[in-house]
Amino acid sequence: MKPVMRDQAETFRKLHQGPELLVLPNAWDVATARLVEEAGFPAVATTSAGVAWALGYPDGERISRDEMLAVVHRIAAAVRVPVTADLEAGYGATPEAAARTARDAIAAGAIGLNLEDGTNEGRLLDASLHVERIQAVREAGAAAGVAIVVNARTDAFEIEQWTPAQRLAEAVRRANAYRAAGADCLFVVHVSDAGTIGRLAREIAGPLNVIAGPPAPALGELARLGVRRASLGPRVTQAALGFVRRVLAELRGRGTYTAMAEALIPFADLQRLLTPAP
Repeated sequence: MKPVMRDQAETFRKLHQGPELLVLPNAWDVATARLVEEAGFPAVATTSAGVAWALGYPDGERISRDEMLAVVHRIAAAVRVPVTADLEAGYGATPEAAARTARDAIAAGAIGLNLEDGTNEGRLLDASLHVERIQAVREAGAAAGVAIVVNARTDAFEIEQWTPAQRLAEAVRRANAYRAAGADCLFVVHVSDAGTIGRLAREIAGPLNVIAGPPAPALGELARLGVRRASLGPRVTQAALGFVRRVLAELRGRGTYTAMAEALIPFADLQRLLTPAP
């Protein structure tokens, strides 16, 4: 399996260089991963929030590493395209914890991972510590024989006491430090206005990843601004759950099936989608 994973990692890494915007509608189980693959997307990314919600947890590393990676493993075994896993802050603040998470992700079949510098306390890890964590992930991947694709995330825009200018400057500073440490892509979250996204793309010395979907600009505009990777993050999960809520409200309120009828995938199609190829 390692030769296949090595090739997948290199293929996935090259997708960040164009010529097209890399779009990743994040999956949270095998069915959604297979739908992403069937739709023609070149890779499957998991959503940590979606996986956590599906298993009854709030987002934010309330789910254990093992539970998260069990889902990643099932997804990776069910699709043929590369799989990159959202593994939150790496399940421990130390470089050793990040390295263990990387090794376990590779063992689960993932060739990429997200690693964020935010904490549940609303602060950021020290940038130099996150640099060490990225380096530890790179070393763990090399030791495992898979050059895992690192999407280094900064939550600088979540720090409420900073001004917008401070958030932008710190996001750029951290992203460039993470790139120098070996990150393949730089993930800046909590940004949706075109002006800020354009500045990030110009000032960050590596491929920029932002969250697409409402309220962000459309995919074509993100590409024009210089974004190289557009993740949907929890947006597809939110939309799916919003649809379930709408169906339930219609059933409870009117006893009709209008919303459901418009979106039903035929039973046979789902059976085919999830039946392993011979």
